[in-house]
Amino acid sequence: MKIVILGGGGMIGHKLAQEIKRGKVGLKNNSVILHDLFFSNDSEALGEIRVGDISKPGEIESIAKERPDLIYHLASVVSGQAETDFDIGWEVNFHPTWRLLNAIKNEHLASAGGYRPKFIFTSSIAVFGGPYPEKISDDFLCAPQTSYGAQKLICETMISDFSRKGFIDGISMRLPTVCVRPGKANLAASSFFSSIIREPLNNMEAILPVRDSVRHWHVSPRSAIGFLVYAASLNFDKLGARRSLNLPGVSCTVAEQIEALRAVAGQEAVDRIKFVEDKKVTRIVSGWPENFDPVRALGLGFVAEKDFSEIIMAYIEDDLRPISN
Repeated sequence: MKIVILGGGGMIGHKLAQEIKRGKVGLKNNSVILHDLFFSNDSEALGEIRVGDISKPGEIESIAKERPDLIYHLASVVSGQAETDFDIGWEVNFHPTWRLLNAIKNEHLASAGGYRPKFIFTSSIAVFGGPYPEKISDDFLCAPQTSYGAQKLICETMISDFSRKGFIDGISMRLPTVCVRPGKANLAASSFFSSIIREPLNNMEAILPVRDSVRHWHVSPRSAIGFLVYAASLNFDKLGARRSLNLPGVSCTVAEQIEALRAVAGQEAVDRIKFVEDKKVTRIVSGWPENFDPVRALGLGFVAEKDFSEIIMAYIEDDLRPISN
């Protein structure tokens, strides 16, 4: 099976490639192509490295011409950057997906319908907008309130339509915020959810930019990778015409995150968290969903952690190591 991971140099892409190398997706003789702007030094052991920019003309089309059996589309700029730099958000998060889907369609038509790849797209809970019910059901209206959410929702709609027409066999997976992320903070508005746990566990100070009453929907990197691996073996016909899926996670307040940290690592770790309100981050986060009732995903067999302490333990077991400056 030929597998392409767009965004293969990122944290999720790298971990996914590791799981594929262990034989967790398809056959054990998988051929894997990792495509991204940058890669860590150990990525070469995971597959064929392709350094490139999907926003450049011809770059994404060249991937389609190789007719991969399975495409993981993880590549995007994060929420904070997409909101701050309007043009970059659309140039990276929308246009390459449109061009890729059209290139796949052309390959499908050139092969008289014989080419129809499995297409797994990482979407986001940012496709939703308030006011919210206590729990968001699978039938709740999508009404994004950020550019990032709008870009993800448009891509979801395209993937659904290209699947309906038979050009791809696609799914859009609405990931909860992935936490605790290893490494340094990124430009995502949600980055602090990880840093208030990660930095204290690494004996560093963390800044909390929002009040601890903020509630959000989380999943560990371990479970996020589990979703992506499981989706590769899932018969997408079970989704019917609705190709977008809310995935399971843990709903908790920042205060509950901190209490879980205290239970795992003690008061000394909690004392490393400093509250310095950032009104821009507070404004963005205030429009995000807080809790879900992902009945469809659970019924299809997707699983995640049950509480935030499990998420912290997943980070400690999988990724805890000193953060280099």
